[in-house]
Amino acid sequence: MKPISNPFNPHQPEPLLIVISGPSGVGKDTVIREMKKRELPFHFVVTATTRPKRRGEVHGKDYFFVTSDEFADMIEKDELLEYAFVYNDHKGIPKEQVRQALASGKDVIMRIDVQGADTINEIIPDALLIFLTTQDEEEMVNRLKARKTETPGGLKLRIATARQELKRLDLFDYVVVNRENQLDETVDTIMAIIKAEHHKVNYRKVRL
Repeated sequence: MKPISNPFNPHQPEPLLIVISGPSGVGKDTVIREMKKRELPFHFVVTATTRPKRRGEVHGKDYFFVTSDEFADMIEKDELLEYAFVYNDHKGIPKEQVRQALASGKDVIMRIDVQGADTINEIIPDALLIFLTTQDEEEMVNRLKARKTETPGGLKLRIATARQELKRLDLFDYVVVNRENQLDETVDTIMAIIKAEHHKVNYRKVRL
């Protein structure tokens, strides 16, 4: 990390690579949608996935929905910053999309699972990692059940995985509790974290 050399001439803030992660059911997609709704000056990374499109999702906006063959081709061409097999589907972050966004000077926000956050932390140590969670496990489970997007077996797998992911909190820089009916507060907290990071003396310098 590079310190400010002249306090009377503040540096131009370096763009941040911000990872918003956490177990299923904590509201990652909802938080991202609210941030987009506020028209915040960020680049929101669109993840590629082989999972089927859910009701209301839009290709190229919520995810890039691709076939398994198309995803394999992206891996072969080294087009993904990170990728993983999650809940019987592949997900990955397009590398060039992130590189171009950072080059434009914009903060870049990724919404990825905990496994992906671990990978990003290894290859980009100066990434800002934010762990999103619920008030307690019961609330997380109730949200997963309310979605009604999983088979009983799939729901059981997500709950078991979430319990393991909660043990990886030490991987992250910050934790934000996304309380029920407090979405504005959650987004305000994330924005306060990002603002504080831009005012650090020893700031994060992301390089791909």
